[in-house]
Amino acid sequence: MAPKVLIVLTSHDQLGDTGRPSGWYLPEFAHPYDVLEKAGVDITVASPKGGEAPLDPSSIEAFKSDEASQNFLTNKTDLWKNTQRLSEFVGKAGDYDALFYVGGHGPMFDLATDSTSHKVIAEFWDAGKVVSAVCHGPAALVNAKLSDGSYLIQDKELTAFSNAEEDQMGLSKAMPFMLETDLVNNGAKFVKADEPFGEKVVVAGRLITGQNPASALGVGKAIKTAITA
Repeated sequence: MAPKVLIVLTSHDQLGDTGRPSGWYLPEFAHPYDVLEKAGVDITVASPKGGEAPLDPSSIEAFKSDEASQNFLTNKTDLWKNTQRLSEFVGKAGDYDALFYVGGHGPMFDLATDSTSHKVIAEFWDAGKVVSAVCHGPAALVNAKLSDGSYLIQDKELTAFSNAEEDQMGLSKAMPFMLETDLVNNGAKFVKADEPFGEKVVVAGRLITGQNPASALGVGKAIKTAITA
């Protein structure tokens, strides 16, 4: 039977109080999806609210020359326009091999504090499944606790969009918290690429994380390796 992955997108479409739209980030879904689809993985897509999950328009522009992203944008619209409500997957960890959170700034505003998402994460982890995220996707992991009350990320090596990268984007003041800072404060062993926006993928047992858009393909490959080995 084909491996199954539950991919989670944000439902949040505004970038703080900037008046700018936000959402999930195109290559961070497109690149891992390509890897997993070609490997024959069965993919389900969910979001907190269900229905259409907002795609950050700035990611379309930034990756207009990226063939994989543009093909995905053109041919896979049903994946994010018809997401299932994440609450439907509580108690369903046994049906899947991995959980993956796509980045974009949106997760900083909804998934970081979403109790249903935290419950799903804990269930996947306790069931021995892969938990993975890229860029701002690890915002979903910051406050996630396991059944024993400990933070999932405690004493685990991981990566995510760094403070330096957020500063260079000029968006630190628009964020509800600094992702790197809060991951560290909740016990994570945070690592990052030598230079901002460089590729960095961390595989720490069943926890797979990527730092930024450049790391999305590598995260997809790492998930594939973990669930098809």
